[in-house]
Formats: sequence, structure tokens, C-alpha cells
Amino acid sequence: MGFINALPGAVAQGLIWGVMAIGLYISYKILNIADLTVDGSICTGACVCAILLANGVNVFLCLLIAFIAGALAGLITGIFHTAMGIPAILAGILTQLILWSLNLKILGKANLSISSRNHFVLLTSLNNPVAIAVSLLICVLIIVALFLFFYTEIGLSVKSTGDNEDMSEAQGVNVKFNKVLGLAISNGIVALSGALLAQYQGFADINMGRGAIVIGLAAIIIGLSVSLKIKPNFVVSLIGVVGGSIAYYLVYTFVIWLGLDTDLLKMLSAVVVAVFLAIPYLKKQYFTKPKLPSELDASAQVSGGEPNA
Repeated sequence: MGFINALPGAVAQGLIWGVMAIGLYISYKILNIADLTVDGSICTGACVCAILLANGVNVFLCLLIAFIAGALAGLITGIFHTAMGIPAILAGILTQLILWSLNLKILGKANLSISSRNHFVLLTSLNNPVAIAVSLLICVLIIVALFLFFYTEIGLSVKSTGDNEDMSEAQGVNVKFNKVLGLAISNGIVALSGALLAQYQGFADINMGRGAIVIGLAAIIIGLSVSLKIKPNFVVSLIGVVGGSIAYYLVYTFVIWLGLDTDLLKMLSAVVVAVFLAIPYLKKQYFTKPKLPSELDASAQVSGGEPNA
């Protein structure tokens, strides 16, 4: 019964982190950039939302400003990468370090409470059914908005930049602008997730973003492993990412219910991500049957070329 009672909370958190995973999907899968900014930008969204709510700002305006703050963080990473020639991973780390100091300045202390008894919030752990409904609605709105955007001329050029940067540049596409734009949108959505998470938990903490990228990658890998087998298109992939986040938190809750030391949960998440990332390589390296010489000759004749040595 304890596990069953914890399920609504797991689903609510899965949907909130699903928003974060959608943002990470844009940088990781569409732009083909491993953006480490997200560990900082999710905390930035939470800190901005918390301090604004504590000062009586409307909750919807708090979400908008949190999104803008995250987009600015992505903008900084994009400028580091495109204008200064810093590798994307290092650019994300640098922005993450900048955000650590900024987040601490925004909060003014290590954590800040935003109890729903004193502030109007959209979702709270005190009412999981409402939290699930609101989070689900936000996920749907984000997926629809991204679908509409990525099938515009600008959106398609962003996708082409991630698919083949050199070919896109040869066709006159401004790949640097597209990277900056994609990173801004990605981190804006991640910060929005942080704002929702702060409301749900009832507080913002300077350390709440630590390890966020591992959770996001786990959600993406789990979700895509299922959704790509159903139908490999953009909307189904995003739905799969959200579903992967929910599945991750259901497993997370189950593991806690079994009594596993919570100090080991981050390690467990990292191991799961590492295994899923390694499976394609291990399958190709050790479980794919090498072609026989006769098969190589046949393939060469079909293609009109010479057989491999």
C-alpha cells in the first residue's frame, strides 16, 4: 500500500522532469550537442520562480520570467560555443559555473521556502491529482508549440543544423545562429521545469539541479527505446521522452520502497544511462555477425564497386 500511495507523486514528478527532458532532447538529439548547462539552468528557473513568488508576483508571470532566464543561460552557452570557439561541453560547464554564483545571488541564501499556504502556486505535492493535471497540460502545450515551431522554416533549419552541420552551412544556413537559438529554447524549457519543480516541492535549493542531466538522459533513452519502435516521428518521440521520465520515477519510487540506500540513487541512475548508451556499441562490436567474403563480393557487385580487401 505504501508503494501504491506513492504512485501519484511519482507520476507528478515524472511529468515535471519530463518537461526538463523535452528541453534536453532539443540540445542532445536535435542539435547533437551534449549541453551540461541544464544542471544550472533548471536551478535558475527554480530560484527565479521562488524569489518572485515570495515577492508576490503572479505565478504565470513567474513561469514566463523563469523561461526567459533559462533562455539567457542557453544564450550564454551558445555564444561561448559559436562566437568564442569553445567546445560545446566545456561551454556548458562554464555557464553552469556562472549560474551557480548567480543562483546563489538570486536566492540570497542556500534555499528558500514557497509554501502553497502563503503563495498561489499551480501545483503542489499536497494535491497530486491537480499537480498531475497541470503538469500534463503543460507537457502537451510544449509538445504542440515545439511541433509547430520545428516545422517552420527556421525550425527546419535548426533541425538540419543538428543533422548535418557542414551540409547546412554549404546551403547558406546560419548554423551558428541556429545553435544559439536551439540552446536558448532548450534551456528555457529546462528552466520552466525548474520553476514547476520548485512549486511542487515548496522550496528552491541551490543544489536542486545537481545530476539533472543524468535524469534527463535516462528519460530520453528509456522513452526513445520504446517510442522509436512505435513510430519514429517528432511528436511520438517527445511523448516517449515524457513517458520515459514517468517510468524513471516509477522505478525510482519502487527502489526507494524496497529500502535501497537513497545515497546510491544517483549512482544507480548513472549506471542505467551508461548501460543504455553502451548497448548499441556492444551490439555492433560483439553481437553483429561479420560478413563473409562471398557476401562482400555480392554486395560489391550490387553497388557496382570493388569488394573490400
